[in-house]
Amino acid sequence: MFSPMKDDFKFALNAEVVLSANEKGTVIGRAEYVASERSYIVRYVAGDGRLVEQWWGESALQYA
Repeated sequence: MFSPMKDDFKFALNAEVVLSANEKGTVIGRAEYVASERSYIVRYVAGDGRLVEQWWGESALQYA
């Protein structure tokens, strides 16, 4: 039986987050899967100055 999805993502869209590498970015997308942790695509400036969009698992992020 189908049950509606409950929005219990840890991070909201547009949330400012800190990556495990101590870089800060903005959540621009989220994904939920049956067999893995929730994932977030984060836009940030890497340590070498490049603008990056990268998927990160929920456990690798924290609020800024």
